[in-house]
Amino acid sequence: MFESGRPLTYIRSSEEHRVSRLLRDVARGPVASKPLPILTWSLTQGMRDDEQRVQPGTDNARAALESIAAHQGAAIFHLKDFHEPMRESAEIRRRLRDLHELCAGRQKYIVISSPVRFIPEELDRDMMFVELRPPDHVELTQFLRDEIPDSASGDEKLMEQLAVALQGLTLDEVRYALRRALAANKHLGPEALAAVREEKRLLINRSGVLEFIAEGREIGEIGGLEGLKTWLTERKKLFQMRDSLTAEIVPKGILLMGIPGCGKSLSVKAIAAAFDLPLYRVDMIEIFSGRHGKPESVFVEACKMMEDMAPAVLWFDEIEMGITSTESSGEQGRIFAFFLTWMQEKARGLFVAATANRVDLLPAEMIRKGRFDEVFFVDIPIEEEQLEIFKIHLHRRSVDPAKFDLTQVTKFTNGWTGAEIEQCVISAVTKARLEDRAVTEQDLVNIAAKQVPLSRTMKEQINQIRNWAFERAVRASPRAR
Repeated sequence: MFESGRPLTYIRSSEEHRVSRLLRDVARGPVASKPLPILTWSLTQGMRDDEQRVQPGTDNARAALESIAAHQGAAIFHLKDFHEPMRESAEIRRRLRDLHELCAGRQKYIVISSPVRFIPEELDRDMMFVELRPPDHVELTQFLRDEIPDSASGDEKLMEQLAVALQGLTLDEVRYALRRALAANKHLGPEALAAVREEKRLLINRSGVLEFIAEGREIGEIGGLEGLKTWLTERKKLFQMRDSLTAEIVPKGILLMGIPGCGKSLSVKAIAAAFDLPLYRVDMIEIFSGRHGKPESVFVEACKMMEDMAPAVLWFDEIEMGITSTESSGEQGRIFAFFLTWMQEKARGLFVAATANRVDLLPAEMIRKGRFDEVFFVDIPIEEEQLEIFKIHLHRRSVDPAKFDLTQVTKFTNGWTGAEIEQCVISAVTKARLEDRAVTEQDLVNIAAKQVPLSRTMKEQINQIRNWAFERAVRASPRAR
């Protein structure tokens, strides 16, 4: 941009140190025959030169602009948080227009940096706007090499793992995460990844809209759903080869719809584990709460933020609650339109996993081929799948499933969801622990005989979901009721 001769640039970024470093790189580049001096202004410190010497009488915005006009020779002027003076004063806006003409062609460059975007209408055509997104993989890797002790920086695999884990953070946040890891272990090694991910979880979760899900699930922890498992295993290879494939065949995401409590959320966690990627969840309720600003802009910013964190799995839970086309002229309609376009154009390294219970609320545009790679319907598990689910939950609670004749238990669990089976196991384990004894088969039978499943209490609604999905989705299980 400097080589084009533009005298006014606005950089939106909260990373002032990073902006300053970029300007120093530019000042030493091919813009001028010799390195350009950089003068930095802030409301609290006035205008300072490279030697940190303050120019007298430059403690206000108008005086800073006058010092730029009077400066002899080429230079870069970095004005920090100058959006407020522009917002409040027509005189400041007019003077900037004057400076646009005075500085053009004289290698005098005015750079405004701020975490807030505010470009007055008067300056809209004169000022170039740049949004400095968080550092990419290349910049992160170089920063890690500069910050990490020499003993660890030579470990290429560790550098790669750290760069992926820290994707989406600012350089200052990366530095804090590394310090946390070094505080836990002075010799930075593979064990540092846990500390780095925990720091990232805290930083991401503070937004209230995005949540970093640290707890993963292996594919083997899902009972049944063999059709879904096979699809994920096949697509994992394509996703890992994404940089060498055409965009059309790189997996972009799936939509899981079906009966509540049948493993949709668990499947999403297993997808992240299978692809060996971090998992982030978008909280649609928080987006529409209004606590974080206008839902439309909050949703757009969340999607852009996720692209900065790619490669990753992005989970839209109960997507039908926030993204519908029922109000085509309202905010939800605009969010829906943005989502459809974004799904087509998002970064290759971002895999979207959406879940839905009220499938009848989903518009046809959402489920057509091209938006998602596949739409899976997750039904109530059949008997073989129920047996597998019982074994998984008993094993997770250190109970040997081989000691039970689970076929006797499943006689009482016709129409049960996976969540209901889990609660049956939990209740049986709880009862046995309270009585200070081992869990028995009869404990499971007694609890199962008393429990009324969701498929009975919501029979009409479940039948409606099944009828809707019959010709619109692929069964996640090879056989279903």
